[in-house]
Amino acid sequence: MMARSLQVAPEYIKKVKSAPQLNGYPSQQSLATDIGFSLSTVKSFLSGKTVDYLNFVELSKKLGLEWQNIAYKEPETQPNKPQPTDGEASPFITGAPITQPRYFFGREKELKRLFNLLKRHPLQNAAIIGKKRSGKTSLLHYLKNITTTPVEQLRPEQKSDWLPHRENYYWIFVDLQDARMQSREGLLKYILESLKMQVPTPCDLDRFMDVISDNLHFPTVILLDEIGVGLQRCPELDDGFWECLRSLATNHTDGNLAFVLTTPESPIEMARNTGHSSPFFNIFGYTAYLGALTQPEAREFIASSPIAFTEEDVEWILTQSCCWPLLLQILCTERLFSLEQRENNDNWREEGLQQMKKYAHLLDSELAE
Repeated sequence: MMARSLQVAPEYIKKVKSAPQLNGYPSQQSLATDIGFSLSTVKSFLSGKTVDYLNFVELSKKLGLEWQNIAYKEPETQPNKPQPTDGEASPFITGAPITQPRYFFGREKELKRLFNLLKRHPLQNAAIIGKKRSGKTSLLHYLKNITTTPVEQLRPEQKSDWLPHRENYYWIFVDLQDARMQSREGLLKYILESLKMQVPTPCDLDRFMDVISDNLHFPTVILLDEIGVGLQRCPELDDGFWECLRSLATNHTDGNLAFVLTTPESPIEMARNTGHSSPFFNIFGYTAYLGALTQPEAREFIASSPIAFTEEDVEWILTQSCCWPLLLQILCTERLFSLEQRENNDNWREEGLQQMKKYAHLLDSELAE
């Protein structure tokens, strides 16, 4: 995450100190006068002391310096989250959403489009539409986690350099099924706390907008999972609330704020069907429709099994699952278990089909794009 203040990295101080004269400023005072900053701010910047984020960016620009390159970055001091040992790791996950990027497969087309919307200014909004259990929540987690997960915790060749300055981004995951997110004040406080910003008292819409407008100067993506729950069950999240978020994204954050939401139907239709008319739901220019994986993506997933499947088994799994991620997970789980138990029969196929029944809606006609 990006700090609210920055300082020049030690290895660049010499270069920075010489920049004023190279840019035609005979003294530090002349630079301060020209840019409208105090002399003390300019001195702090040139000597490697911390200055406000915006002042740092403005001074760098004035001196022809790339602020992202010269800024000091704190070394990683927090230990990485402990990963399961080889004996405990579950290669196939059939219940909860996928949160560790190494276990997420496919969606290459969608990822390219989504990150393309988020890597340039202004950041742009997107909606992810898909059937229940099609992998929408897992995709949100992947967006949030892939650019910051250490390479050693990813699969070989797994792409993670989606953003040019990924360390500058804030990602806020909002699960609208969480009761704490279903009140206006609770959700506003959560967003501010996630951004390390001061929470006003009371934390109402006006004060929330003031804090965000004054302090959000770096790319921030708010991931809204299960937006339909927020519209159907949360009366405090009314049109006024959604209009506030729209206003922030479009007018008050200099293009630094974007929303990515998940829904089983278009945001406009979802809003209309739940009695909402806020223009917030009109700002989602790109829509990702989640269908089944491509066959190459599905094969890559199956090949991740710690015990290889026969080509006959692979073809049967592809056919029965129609390459839907959850159904692939179920069938691969059953096949792996049978191999680990050294069972030499096809009972695993019957069990896999039985486990798939509750998700038969995925095999119905494809979601129309």
